[in-house]
Amino acid sequence: MDYLKNLNQKQIEAVTHIDGPCLVLAGAGSGKTKVLTTRIAYLIDQGIFSNQILAITFTNKAAKEMRERLNVLVPNNNVFVGTFHSLGVRIIRENNELLGLDKNFTILDSEDVLSIIKKILKDNGYDPKLNSPSYIRNRISFIKNEMLGAGEIAKFFNTPPEKVAEKIYYEYEEILHRNNSVDFDDLLTLPVKLFSEHKEILEKYQDRYRYILIDEYQDTNEVQYKFSKMLAKKYKNLFIVGDPDQSIYMFRGANFRNILNFENDYTEAKVIPLEENYRSTNYILKAANSVIKNNKERKEKTLYSAKGDGVKVKYLRAYDGKHEITLVIEEIKKLLANGFNKKDIGVLYRTNAQSRLIEEMFIKSNIPYKVVGSYYFYNRKEIKDLLSYLKLIHNHHDDISLRRIINTPKRGIGPTSIKKIEQAAKEQNISMFDAINSGKELDFKNLIIELTKESENLSLTELIDLILDKSGIKAELENDHNLENELRIEYLMEFKSITASFEERTGSVNLADFLEEVSLIADISEHRDTDDVVTLMTIHSAKGLEFEAVFLVGMEEGIFPHSNAFLEEGGLEEERRLCYVGITRAKQQLFISNAKRRILYGKETTNLPSRFISEIDQELLDIPNTSLHEQNIIKKEEMYNNEDIDYKCGDVVMHTIYGRGVVVELLGDFINVAFAKNYGIRKLMKNHKSLRKL
Repeated sequence: MDYLKNLNQKQIEAVTHIDGPCLVLAGAGSGKTKVLTTRIAYLIDQGIFSNQILAITFTNKAAKEMRERLNVLVPNNNVFVGTFHSLGVRIIRENNELLGLDKNFTILDSEDVLSIIKKILKDNGYDPKLNSPSYIRNRISFIKNEMLGAGEIAKFFNTPPEKVAEKIYYEYEEILHRNNSVDFDDLLTLPVKLFSEHKEILEKYQDRYRYILIDEYQDTNEVQYKFSKMLAKKYKNLFIVGDPDQSIYMFRGANFRNILNFENDYTEAKVIPLEENYRSTNYILKAANSVIKNNKERKEKTLYSAKGDGVKVKYLRAYDGKHEITLVIEEIKKLLANGFNKKDIGVLYRTNAQSRLIEEMFIKSNIPYKVVGSYYFYNRKEIKDLLSYLKLIHNHHDDISLRRIINTPKRGIGPTSIKKIEQAAKEQNISMFDAINSGKELDFKNLIIELTKESENLSLTELIDLILDKSGIKAELENDHNLENELRIEYLMEFKSITASFEERTGSVNLADFLEEVSLIADISEHRDTDDVVTLMTIHSAKGLEFEAVFLVGMEEGIFPHSNAFLEEGGLEEERRLCYVGITRAKQQLFISNAKRRILYGKETTNLPSRFISEIDQELLDIPNTSLHEQNIIKKEEMYNNEDIDYKCGDVVMHTIYGRGVVVELLGDFINVAFAKNYGIRKLMKNHKSLRKL
């Protein structure tokens, strides 16, 4: 058994455990996949038939990796390695008649489900704007995954939207039954139903799968927990691997208490902690340990490494968001000079919206990158839509922007109507905007005219708010409750940070200047895909990955931990687990950063440093010269202070970008200033730091 030679003592103990329940507390980077695959090989070597072994993982990717590793150790084995859902499909197919399904039943994807719900809403006269199909789909999924009976649904679903969801649920289930279809949630609930109602079927599968291994057990939900408990009840050979400290999917219904309660379910369970980490240095692991020990709901374990201490965790404290990313870029350049590859570096953040500023500054610094789990910011549909509104307000003859947004959000203006406008514009040799003269199209035209007029007295940031409200973009996204739409709203709010930063830097509220600057940054040709790039991603997306060097940015109260965490039971502990996951992605070097002030979602905020930083033992941190650092912050803050100056027409002023000019018009909080002919007249904030009266 050569495969045991490369294992540490605790791994060998886990691998050679055969009968009875076993909990392996596998810390980050402790080689859990190796333990799972090697244990399967060991079981087969001990004479257990491979087709009696069941190995369950959470993703198809993880299952593929495990299967490949296992095939190297035991070629031509018959072990079932797959996800909960793939096992569910097999069980349903083998027992379709007992579940009232024909052999050729179909599995609906989430879009199919949404289509059915929309049809039910329409047939029953419900307004889809008031009753979000996505929200109802999520509620139906909740009913199934929590395995709620009719009485429980009636008890838990109390609000008007929930009552609608309850009605839709029953009709939805009838349609699925009539169409010989199941949805993704049924792949788990139907096997549990089958096992509950047919004890002989349950026993058949218990005898078939005598040895059950489950990876990432901390991420199981209620139905997955019941499924595995029923299967393992007869022989109790349930071998689970997981880490309650890495449970970060509570928002998806994962219940980390399933792993904490394992010893209550199986009092005879053997517990084996895997604490030796093969990924990170000890400074990084000690930082992770010192943060996570503050959680109360966990299993005690302490990670350590044979890789040595390494270097301390570097703490970068900046005066604002741009300064923070400037410091990050400086450190990245040092890493590259010291032999790191760009692909060795990961920049991790708590929310998707934080990527926008990082992307913008990476482009300006010519650092190639890729954003994982998200579109490039300026290539997102909602951002392109918003930019098209701005472009059309600025230039009514922009037919390209008009085509994009005339029916965004939906206004009942179809392709036929648009074609008629195009034809009229062509015949009269005018713009499409000028060719509009009736119908819903005229309502849209009047909206743009109104926004154009309002824009004359608003800052750019105020104009964004007005567009989002008046156009109906924001209302449409808010009415359709789902995670993707929440993200879209987040990105639209973050666009206000771009306008606010532009106004803060230049003092200009000139739409033409702003659009010109954005078009240079947003040029998608600058965003090229190559293999050797820095990776930008949320910490949630980084689970299971590792980098030689990791930057955890935006480590501030309200950002990380996220403000929502203070409102939810167990929210702060979940955030701390997320921090632990972020820290343990780093192999050689870890950087944590924050800013004294930043513009996020268009608002300037002043945030305290994240509590997670103070939880890291201070001797583990490399903190720059504090006195010099604070002086820099104070110097920068002086730039934000402006005198309240009264201007009158004819005053001569000096602007840091446009140079010398003359005030030609007073506009409340703004002034129009005439500069040299290459700049012309610019609308500026009256008391901005970039402007002084001569």
